Amino acid sequence: MTLNELNTLSASAASDWFQQTCAAQSWIYSMVNGRPFDTANDVKEYAKTAWSKCGKDDFLEAFTAHPMIGDVDSLRKKFANTKTIASGEQSGTASASEATLLTLKEANQAYLDKHGFIFIICATGLSADAMLNALQTRLPNSTDEEIRTAAQEQIKITLLRIDKALTAKDEN
Repeated sequence: MTLNELNTLSASAASDWFQQTCAAQSWIYSMVNGRPFDTANDVKEYAKTAWSKCGKDDFLEAFTAHPMIGDVDSLRKKFANTKTIASGEQSGTASASEATLLTLKEANQAYLDKHGFIFIICATGLSADAMLNALQTRLPNSTDEEIRTAAQEQIKITLLRIDKALTAKDEN
């Protein structure tokens, strides 16, 4: 998608495009109505501003669009529509040992049971062991603290997805 194409999409098509980068409906609405953007950097800056205006319910809505880290079956089934943009985000789990993957699965479940949402981390470039270490470090945190931390991770993921999805950086 080029910046010009993004700017000229119908509201419905633009909504679908932004949903591939973040599933919070209020954020998507803001992004669709923030167009046109002059540069790809403007898209990302606007995305950060729109995200900063979101609240707890928006964050939780965005989190539901992620598979559990290491849950390849979930990734394949539930997130087929984000496959192109999100591809490679959890590639660090591909070479992990069975023991690490099992521990990661168990820790993810413990996190979900405690906080009520899955562990969110910008996994790009991280090994399974690094993700597991971060999960185990964050597990004892309060749920409010984890919502804030996960929201910070969500915007990192969103910005990476926008970068990946916009093929033309600047058209002016």
